[in-house]
Amino acid sequence: MTRPAPEGRSAYCYFRDITTRWMDNDVYAHVNNVVYYSWFDTVVNGWLLEQKVLDFQRSPTVGLVVETSCSYFSSVAFPDLVRAGLRVARLGTSSVRYEVGLFANDNQQAAAQGHFVHVYVDREARRPVPLPAELRRALETIEVTA
Repeated sequence: MTRPAPEGRSAYCYFRDITTRWMDNDVYAHVNNVVYYSWFDTVVNGWLLEQKVLDFQRSPTVGLVVETSCSYFSSVAFPDLVRAGLRVARLGTSSVRYEVGLFANDNQQAAAQGHFVHVYVDREARRPVPLPAELRRALETIEVTA
């Protein structure tokens, strides 16, 4: 498998600032890898809430994470400010692949980047369903095409 190269900020459509915390650092004096995945969740779900296409208490459909990946290029540590970039790389019938780039402070190259895939399911039956129309329309605004 070929290791991806770090991308620049211009590869992403939307950004959210995330403040690192003292507790994010591990014994090696940098942010622990598990924190990066929480940042992925933060940028995606924050965007969904801003677009008013996520109501995690009442929506009849919910997105379940079925795949994740992250490549690390340079360290991030408290008190760095992280700018999380977001784009949609693929829209399926019931799934979406989000790609996230994490940029420390003013750095133009990603310190880490990765993806996760949501499959949308019926809240009760937990079976895949088509993406709701309003969600699809919102996702299309940050979709990139190869």
